[in-house]
Amino acid sequence: MKVAIIGSTGQLGTDLVKVFSTRHEVAALTHKDIEVENPASCKVIEEKRPDAVINTAAFHRTDDCEVYPERAFQVNAVGAKNVAEACNRIGAVCVYISTDYVFDGRKGVPYNEEDQPNPINTYGVSKLAGELFTRNYCEKHYVVRVASLFGVAGASGKGGNFVETMIGKARKGENIRVVDDVVMSPTYTMDAAVVLRSLLEGEADYGVYHITNSGYCSWFEFAKTIFELLDIDADLKPISSNDFALKARRPKFSALTSTRGVRLRGWREALESYLKEKGHLQSL
Repeated sequence: MKVAIIGSTGQLGTDLVKVFSTRHEVAALTHKDIEVENPASCKVIEEKRPDAVINTAAFHRTDDCEVYPERAFQVNAVGAKNVAEACNRIGAVCVYISTDYVFDGRKGVPYNEEDQPNPINTYGVSKLAGELFTRNYCEKHYVVRVASLFGVAGASGKGGNFVETMIGKARKGENIRVVDDVVMSPTYTMDAAVVLRSLLEGEADYGVYHITNSGYCSWFEFAKTIFELLDIDADLKPISSNDFALKARRPKFSALTSTRGVRLRGWREALESYLKEKGHLQSL
């Protein structure tokens, strides 16, 4: 199988390249190779003629999406449409990476693939639009929702990831305040990449899939677990999300689960593996 990975140097893209290249031919596409919002640029997909395309490209700085909604929709929605159309023309499978932010967070228990999306910020609305374009413009498609990613490469647009930010602040002796009223499903990009490969290799039914590590926690609990695993005595205290002046509203409970047979290990175990891979924690 030949797989094109758009956003191949990003946090998830980097692990997708690692995982797929062990068994398949990979066409790694960076921002220099393709700008998804430009239909002419998407012709590279037809030139490469892959069997599957994984589109990880996103404008995902949530607050910036409120300030620049046109940019959010150009990349997250129109870009998804362009990629889906290119895939459909060559009969390729289109995989669109989406987010837990398509939900409003009011359900109170983890969302599954059957739940109705209702995004409450521009980022979520633009990603839901991207989902709809993918589902309706490419016959062979997967919409894969992930959440609260952490991976070795870090998120280029966000300057790393939450885990590295917490470790950095603790080592500088900073006062660390983290929200305890926003709950999500932390997800290790390596685990997500392995499951996504299995999805494609197994020719699973097309449609929507939630791929996150099992379980959920607040951002405060996540930070606390990072410090416990590393035996770091950090000055960590919980804070309400209402104490932050953010441009975009966040869903208060956006944990994901799957009713489609997707099973990943728990987020704590995944976090421990990540810390070992990064060299923060010694392997026994």
